[in-house]
Amino acid sequence: MTDLKEIATGLRFPEGPVALPNGDVLVTEMVTGRLVRVPSRAGGVEVVAECGGSANGAAIGPDGHVYLCNSGGWRWTEIGEMLIPGQHGVTQSDDYIGGRIQRINLATGAVEDVYTECEGRPLRAPNDLVFDSEGGFWFTDHGHARERERDRTGVCYARPDGSEIREVIFPLETPNGIGLSPDGSRLYVAETYTGRVWEWTVTAPGVIEQGRGVVGGGGRLLAQVPVGQLLDSLAVDRDGNVCVATIGNGGITVISPDGASVRHIALPDPLVTNICFVEPEMATAYCTLSATGKLVSLDWPPT
Repeated sequence: MTDLKEIATGLRFPEGPVALPNGDVLVTEMVTGRLVRVPSRAGGVEVVAECGGSANGAAIGPDGHVYLCNSGGWRWTEIGEMLIPGQHGVTQSDDYIGGRIQRINLATGAVEDVYTECEGRPLRAPNDLVFDSEGGFWFTDHGHARERERDRTGVCYARPDGSEIREVIFPLETPNGIGLSPDGSRLYVAETYTGRVWEWTVTAPGVIEQGRGVVGGGGRLLAQVPVGQLLDSLAVDRDGNVCVATIGNGGITVISPDGASVRHIALPDPLVTNICFVEPEMATAYCTLSATGKLVSLDWPPT
């Protein structure tokens, strides 16, 4: 890709990019549990907050604070210079602190736990979130794997002030990326290990039209990538395409709104984990190349 630009290197399994209006980019580091800032000017990476656990997806809330999915702690495998999440299928670390949704004050770096449970059940490994036009947010709980068991999880809807959280979709198989169509009428969720992307019709804030499917939490199957590819976080572009970070066949899988067209944009890392767009034009995308610890940018749509 001739327009691919390296924005930052040396990151410790970056995820959750957020493009700020001033040109800076926020990125989480799963290994260190940090939220960092990549300035638009040259000068390296700045630590914004120490969040603990494993910092995953992030988004700016209606109050201007950063809301962050913290999956509590992952195990890691080093292969050469690459970092790979998990060890022999086990993902939960020995120093796991529990899953949580956190709020971070960008001005001070202060970190607050907003939610650590939903309807009396502990959050296991929140992964990605998206705010709707009413100021609430949807988030996935990916869950963790231990030697002989794996968490069964789904999708929750919550208010950023800590007043409401509820599970809306259950069960899903390792739900990861989540996003909304440009008009907010459809919710999309990617499952990591199945390679499937599901969609639901949103009828009100935090409310979906529930289908009768026995898999996919009652959702409609939008698309499925070939066996051997895993799906991570996603974002929806200005044309309504669902753009899913893809692992194994590293890159971005671009799915048309009706699911009829699926194409792959290759990137130089086997573990491409996140994508975000620079608003309002959405003509630039930032992607995290996590195995090699890089943040890159590219023109969107790519040529």
